[in-house]
Amino acid sequence: MNYQSRHIALVMATIVIVGSIVVLEKGKAPGGKGMPNTVPVEVISPLETSLKEKTKDTKMVVTAAGDTEEVKKQVMTDSDRIQAKIKKYERAKEITTPDGFVNTDSVKVADLVGKKVILVDFWTYSCINCERTLPYLNAWNERYADQGLEIIGIQTPEFEFEKKYENVKRAVEKFGIKYPVVLDNDFSTWQAYRNQYWPRKYLIDIDGFIVYDHIGEGGYDETEDIIRKLLAERQTVLGEKATIASLPMSQPKGIESVPQGRITPEIYFGYHRVEALTPALKASCMDTVCDYMVPANISLNKFALDGAWRVATESAAHMDGTGSVTLHFSASAVNLVAESKGAPVPLRILLDGAPIDTSVAGADVSSGIVSVDAPRLYRIVNLKGDIGEHTLRIEVPQGAFEAYTFTFG
Repeated sequence: MNYQSRHIALVMATIVIVGSIVVLEKGKAPGGKGMPNTVPVEVISPLETSLKEKTKDTKMVVTAAGDTEEVKKQVMTDSDRIQAKIKKYERAKEITTPDGFVNTDSVKVADLVGKKVILVDFWTYSCINCERTLPYLNAWNERYADQGLEIIGIQTPEFEFEKKYENVKRAVEKFGIKYPVVLDNDFSTWQAYRNQYWPRKYLIDIDGFIVYDHIGEGGYDETEDIIRKLLAERQTVLGEKATIASLPMSQPKGIESVPQGRITPEIYFGYHRVEALTPALKASCMDTVCDYMVPANISLNKFALDGAWRVATESAAHMDGTGSVTLHFSASAVNLVAESKGAPVPLRILLDGAPIDTSVAGADVSSGIVSVDAPRLYRIVNLKGDIGEHTLRIEVPQGAFEAYTFTFG
């Protein structure tokens, strides 16, 4: 073979070798470790990279020649379980751009998948429906935290004052919440879950799938039953041995009964959602101080202002002089979300034209007076489950008082 032929042969051999290397490199498993991947790895777009990597790692195993049949069977069992869930459930979503933490320095869904069963609870602290669910969440945390349940409260604000860390922290302490709470001021985690409700609970299993969610109050026995089943599955997957409680716990302390019947829907003071003000709010009075008068008659589920008030997007602020709020409602309980802008403001409460009786006064009323200071929900009327039509009048002395909403029970 002459020199030219040998040179051509050498070039061709080099091309073949390089091509083989390229093909081999393209054939490597995800993660670049070159290990065979027994389960297809899909991209989990809702979660951050850390959870994607965790999910891939849990699906990648070494199938060495020396593996026992028991190990191979377990690999296939895990594979079948994951594949079945992929077809049925959505992946969990990560907490995004948190604005603060209470009871923890940080918490991520990605760090819990593969270790815990997770309950994500969307709430906001001035919401009466959320408040009535908290005793159950506290009880589940106390009962199941040591068995692998991690509750994460996502505090997504309805009002501007619920974005303030000190307000949320004060509420967490008041309600006795021990599990982590995350401030979701920009609604980014709320939107990641495509949520639209307070409260709403999502249960995430050991493999990181959302297997159950519940909107609003109620469904506590069902939710707890699923918690127990998911904890039992977790123990099986992790090879732990323990006993999960087989019966629902007794009703937690501090539970309020939710009355059944036609009650007045939530009433907002701010012009963004004001529908119940009578007479109707004039456009010229938005964000401007106007004088109001109570009409001779107020229809059911309506309220009226008296005195000088400034109606803004979220609230109505009482300004100079004395004033009042008059409400015609049907319910057994009335709550007011409000705050003062300075010193506490003592509101005088009248029910059906007379100072409210101690026997039907809400928890925040003492001697017919509710002292409003911090922005929160105040319990005004409690008729002990007796739903009926009544007229509530709240007399406001001079002082910077701001009302956001009435809620009912």
